[in-house]
Amino acid sequence: MGRINPRLAKRHRSFSVFELADLLGVHRNSVRQWIREGLPVLDGAKPILIIGSEFQTWWAKRAKARKRPCQPGLMYCFKCREPKAPALGMVEYTPANAVTGNLKALCETCGTMMHRNTRQADIAARMPGLAVQITQAPSSIDARAHPSPNCDNPKGA
Repeated sequence: MGRINPRLAKRHRSFSVFELADLLGVHRNSVRQWIREGLPVLDGAKPILIIGSEFQTWWAKRAKARKRPCQPGLMYCFKCREPKAPALGMVEYTPANAVTGNLKALCETCGTMMHRNTRQADIAARMPGLAVQITQAPSSIDARAHPSPNCDNPKGA
């Protein structure tokens, strides 16, 4: 399932459970579960009606509550699903442009590669007390001495 776009539910319109499920591309039982989790509905209405603006507000609060901001020295591990410290205190920074780049490290728990985008000027604040190795971004294909061809056959074959 892809991400749900809450703006598909128009603010000034009411939706039944079936309409909202169809609009968002989810099963109707998902919408019913959201109602049990606190999605506001129109009182006394049969069928159950959901106001678009109330859905958007509820969805934004739910999304904000699920955020897991990383403290300094931590990176988010998608396998562990929580912020973790880099293994052995080692982090690699690869610049993407003159200002920003990508921090890469291994998770101390599971060994999965973790990534975090940051500005080069903020490295010391984001990763205090850790050994950050700054590497050069891979050069473009034009700058290489022997650019690789875009075919499987070697020249002359």
